Amino acid sequence: MNRCLVLSVNEDRAQTQAIHRVQREAQTLEGLLRRRDRDAILAVHRNAQRLLKPIFVANPYARELTFLDSQTRTRRDHMKYLTLIRTIALLHQWQRPHKTVQHRGRAVEYIEVTLDDIAVANRLAHEVLGRSLDELPPQTRRLLLAVDEMVTAECERQKMERSDYRFSRRDVREATGWGDTQLKIHLHRLEEMEYLLVHRGGRGQSFVYELVFARQADSGRPTLHGLIEVGALEKHHYDEKKSGLEGRLSGPSRPQVGGVSGVVKTLSPPIPMRVPEDDEFEIAESTYTGAQRNGHYVLTMAGGK
Repeated sequence: MNRCLVLSVNEDRAQTQAIHRVQREAQTLEGLLRRRDRDAILAVHRNAQRLLKPIFVANPYARELTFLDSQTRTRRDHMKYLTLIRTIALLHQWQRPHKTVQHRGRAVEYIEVTLDDIAVANRLAHEVLGRSLDELPPQTRRLLLAVDEMVTAECERQKMERSDYRFSRRDVREATGWGDTQLKIHLHRLEEMEYLLVHRGGRGQSFVYELVFARQADSGRPTLHGLIEVGALEKHHYDEKKSGLEGRLSGPSRPQVGGVSGVVKTLSPPIPMRVPEDDEFEIAESTYTGAQRNGHYVLTMAGGK
């Protein structure tokens, strides 16, 4: 399992209702016409995939990323997470600047991961890797949340503490609508994982349960703990204008404003400069502000086009 992305069927009632709604709409005239559009829609997606080409994907934020390390199996899940980030960047290769670096006398083309790519990967990792690293199987987790809702409602109705409330398998069956065989499997698993405590009932050998689980905020959704937030990565700012190992500017040349070592001395007043008439500028004269860095002047246009 640690070599795969684990997906599960959503068996919630809301999902069943959504499926029924789509099935009914498929019988309408609009639904029948949408089926005729299926091939055209698939063609667009396939053609979009054909536009992708092999290219290196570098992650400038890789050293600052974090991942859960309390389990040995996360050694493989960590690579799933890193590959997920690179995959998202690869899919956006035409929305990313293409850069080159000289390596062994050859130019190597590559693109870089952005913070947006990491944000999308984090959201998907919670849904996918969060399920993989959950100690409970998806359906057992779903029953646990259903039992928690039942216990919460009954405790509020009877005005009693959760630790004092006892319930039987029959109570769970009536509240959830699950089959008895299915409940035996998942309740036993919750008992083994110590989410439920078993107490001897008042009638012979019957047993009742106590729930020892408190739902936290958004605990109904799978969560992958240990991921760094994108906001924390922003302080490790990476200059996206630089290209290659030498940090030269890619694209049209622009004066650097930050990130240059040395003393910066602003010249005052601004230096009036005359732009040659055959230049690409549409005006003949503009005002620039000059600054000196390491013996060189950096000129920043303050007016004109």
